[in-house]
Amino acid sequence: MTEVRTACPYCGVGCGVAGRAGPGRVLDVKGDADHPANFGRLCSKGSALGSTVGLEGRLLLPEAFGQPVGWDAATALVADRFSRAIAEHGPDSVAFYVSGQLLTEDYYAANKLMKGFVGSGNIDTNSRLCMASAVVAHKQAFGADLVPGCYEDLDLADLVVFSGHNAAWTHPVLFRRMEKARSHGQQWIVIDPRHTDTAEGCDLFLPIAPQTDVRLWNGLLAWLDAQGAVDRDFVRDHVAGFDETLADLARDDQGLDAVARDCGLEPSSVEAFYVAFANSTRTVSLFSMGSNQSAQGVAKGLAVINAHLATGKIGKPGAAPFSITGQPNAMGGRESGGMASTLAAHMDFSEAERDRVRRFWHAPALTEKPGLKAVDMFEAVHDGRIKALWVMATNPAVSMPRAGRVREALARCPFVVVSDCMAQTDTLEFAHVKLPALAWGEKEGTVTNSERCISRQRALFDAPGEARADWRIVADVARAMGHGEAFAWTTPAQVFAEHAALTAFENDGARFLDLSGLTRLDEAAYADFAPAQWPVRTRGANTARLFTDGRFQTPDGRARMVAVAAKGPARAVSAEWPLSLNSGRVRDHWHTMTRTGLAPELCRHAPEPMVEVHPVDAARAGLTEGELAVVETTAGRAVVTARISERQRPGSLFLPMHWTDAFAPSGRCNPLVEADVDPASGQPEFKHTPARVSPYGEAWRGFFVAREAWTAPEGLELIWRRTPYDGCQVHEFAGQGGAAEREAVVEALMRHAEGEVLTMDDPARGALRRATITEGRAERVLAIVEMGGLPARGWIADRFLDDALELGDRIALLAGRSVDTIDVGQMVCACLKVGTKTIEAAIGAGARNLDAVGAATGAGTNCGSCRPEIARLLATMPNEALNVA
Repeated sequence: MTEVRTACPYCGVGCGVAGRAGPGRVLDVKGDADHPANFGRLCSKGSALGSTVGLEGRLLLPEAFGQPVGWDAATALVADRFSRAIAEHGPDSVAFYVSGQLLTEDYYAANKLMKGFVGSGNIDTNSRLCMASAVVAHKQAFGADLVPGCYEDLDLADLVVFSGHNAAWTHPVLFRRMEKARSHGQQWIVIDPRHTDTAEGCDLFLPIAPQTDVRLWNGLLAWLDAQGAVDRDFVRDHVAGFDETLADLARDDQGLDAVARDCGLEPSSVEAFYVAFANSTRTVSLFSMGSNQSAQGVAKGLAVINAHLATGKIGKPGAAPFSITGQPNAMGGRESGGMASTLAAHMDFSEAERDRVRRFWHAPALTEKPGLKAVDMFEAVHDGRIKALWVMATNPAVSMPRAGRVREALARCPFVVVSDCMAQTDTLEFAHVKLPALAWGEKEGTVTNSERCISRQRALFDAPGEARADWRIVADVARAMGHGEAFAWTTPAQVFAEHAALTAFENDGARFLDLSGLTRLDEAAYADFAPAQWPVRTRGANTARLFTDGRFQTPDGRARMVAVAAKGPARAVSAEWPLSLNSGRVRDHWHTMTRTGLAPELCRHAPEPMVEVHPVDAARAGLTEGELAVVETTAGRAVVTARISERQRPGSLFLPMHWTDAFAPSGRCNPLVEADVDPASGQPEFKHTPARVSPYGEAWRGFFVAREAWTAPEGLELIWRRTPYDGCQVHEFAGQGGAAEREAVVEALMRHAEGEVLTMDDPARGALRRATITEGRAERVLAIVEMGGLPARGWIADRFLDDALELGDRIALLAGRSVDTIDVGQMVCACLKVGTKTIEAAIGAGARNLDAVGAATGAGTNCGSCRPEIARLLATMPNEALNVA
C-alpha cells in the first residue's frame, strides 16, 4: 500500500491528506504532516474519507433518456443538442452550472468552452451561493478578488473577530490552530445571532440582530475616527475614499447607544468590541457565510475591510480582513473564471481584457458580457429562455434557494445534462443525460484553498467503470462541437499549464494572480507539485501575504474605502411571519450529504433535520423538545424535530440545509428560503427569511431498521427520515392517522419478511414491535408507539453487525437493549465514536478538564470540533473543581 499525498475534498481549509489504498477500495487516511494548511490534522469529515470511497451507489456508465449508452453516443448527443439550441436560439440559450467540488482544470475547461467558444457568459458556480459577495467586496476595495492574509496570521494575531463564522464546526482544523494561539493570550470576539460552539469559549459574544452587521462595523469605523485610532499615515499613503466614507457615515447617529439599539446589543458590549479592535495592532477579522449569504453581503464585506484599511491592519503579520471560503476549490473556480460575472484569470469584460483573452484562446466568438448568475440562471430555465443546461458536480435541486421552483425549472427544461459521481441525487432525477464523473480519490488535478495555496489532488484508485475526469468530459464535448484544436489536451497537466499561462499572459506584474513560475511544468513536475501560494512568479516561490508594500491592484495602487449603508432586511418579519429563519450547516455533514451520507460515523451527532428555537418562541408556538415542528415561509414548508435552546436568539430559527429526498424529504431546508439576492454579487440571502413555526401534531412515532435503505410506503402521508449506521439503515417516521395507518405501515414494511418473526404488542400504549431473524442474523426491526418512548436505536443497529445472534440478544431485539448493554449516549466525538455517557463517566472518574477527558476517552483529540461540546458537559457536571481551560 503506497502512500499518496492528496488534498481533502471538503472545506476551504485545503487540508493535506495522506492515503493508503488497498484491495477492495479499502482506504486508510491520515493528515499529511507536511502540508502547510493542516500539518497532519484532519476534521471528522476528513478522517472519515475512507468510508466514502466505495462503489455502492456510483454512476459508472453514461445514460441517455434512461438507457445505458457508450461515451461516443453520449458525447455526440450532448454536443448535438447544445449546438442545435445555439443555432436556433443563440448562445445565451444554453448554460453550465458548475461547482466548487470541481478541480481547477475542470473549471478552466468548462469556462473556456462556454465563454470562449459557445460565446455566452452563462456559466456559474455553486460558489455563487457562498463566496460571491466576498469576491465583489475584494474587487471594489482591492481592485481584484484578492485574499490578503494567510493561515500564519491566525497564529500571530492578538485578536480574532469571527463575523458570521462558526469556525468550530465549519473549519475545525483552523479552529484548533486558533485554540493553540488563544492558550497564549489571543482574544476572540464572536459576532453571530446564534450562540455557536465558536462562541462557547470566546472573550466577547455579540448576539447581533439579523442583518445588522453593516450597522455594527460602520459604527466601529466612526468610533475609531472619533477616538483618534485611525492610522492616518497608512490612509494618506495607501487608501482612497476615506473622507467620503466618513462623511457618509455622519448622516446617521453613530453613537454607541444608537448602534447598540439597532443591533440588539448592550452598549457596553459594543464598546468592548470597539476598544479591543482599536487596541490590537494584530487583528484578523474572519468573515464567512454569515456575512456573505445575504442581500447585503457585499456591504458587510466592505464594512469589515473599511475598518482594516482605516487602521492599517492589512498586509502585515497577524493583521488582515480574511474571507474564509466554504468549498475546497471555490478559489480555483474564481481564478479560472467559473463565475458568470468574471471572464478568466481574474480578468473581466473590459474591451482590453476581452481582447487579451480572445487572442490567448484564439476564440473569435468570445462572449461580450457576463452571464446569468445562479438564481437568475434557474429563473431563465424556468421561463424557457435556457433550452439546454449542464449541471456538473452539484445538486441545485436541494442547495438553491426556492429549491421547489428550481425543481420546476429542471422539469421544464428541454435538455438537462448532469455529470456526477453518484447515480442518484435529487438533481439527477431530472437529467436526460447522465455522465459518470470521477470522484475524490480518483481525480488528478489542483485546488486552491482560502489562503491562495494551490495543492494537488491525486488519484488513490483507478477510474471505476467508465467514469471520466470532468475536464475530459468537457473537452470531448467541445471537440464534438467542432472546437477540437482548442481542447486537444490529453492530461490534466496540460490543462493546468494553459491556465497558468493565461494568468501570466501580458501580465508584467500588473495582475496579482500570476502563475508565471508554473507555466512550464512537465508531467513529472506536475505529478510532484508541492503546495504553493500565489502569486508564483518564479518556480518554487511562495507568497504568504499580499499588499505588504501597501500596493493594491487598482490603477493608482491605492485601496478603495467604499461607503456602505446599513439597511434593513429585504423582507421584514410581520405578525403573520414573526420569526427570522437562518439556514446553515451541522458539524459533521457537508452540503447535500452526497459524500458524508455514506459515512455512518458522520450521521450520528446530528442524525435528523431539526429546527433550533428559543424557549420563549417555543412556548408561544406550543412546541416541546423533541416533537415534530412545522416550519413555514412564503416559499415553502418543512417538518423537522424541534430543538429548544437558549443558544438560539429570540425571534430567530435555525434550520440545517443538508437533508435531501434520499434522507428526509420532509426536512429539506432550501425550499423555504426566499430567492432574495445581493444586487451586486447575486448571492442569495440564506440567513434571513420571515417564517413561522407550529407543532406538527403527530399521533404516533416509529422506527424501522433494515439492511437496505427503504422509502416511505406509497399512499401514506408520513414524515420520514433515514440515518445510515454500520451494517444497516435506521428509518424514523411519524404519522397523524389512527390504527389503520399504523397497520398499513406494519403491512408495508414487514411484507415478505422471511425467517423467524418476533412479536411484542402493548395495546394500552398503542405500541407494537416486530423483528425478523434469518439464519441467525437480524434482518428487520420495527417499533411503533402511540404513547411513551421508543427503545434506543444504537444497540439494535449494532446487532446487524453480528454474524449470529445469541438467544438473549434475539429476545432483547424487541426491548432495544440487553441487560448488560453500556449506553454510550448521544454521539459527541464523531472521529473516535465517543458518546455523552462515556464522557460523563470519565468526568465522574476524575477527568477535570478537556485534556483529561481526551486522555481518558479520546474525545476531542483528533479534529477538536467536539471540544466546545465537551466543555459544556464539564461545565454542567456538579463538581466545583472542574476546569475547562
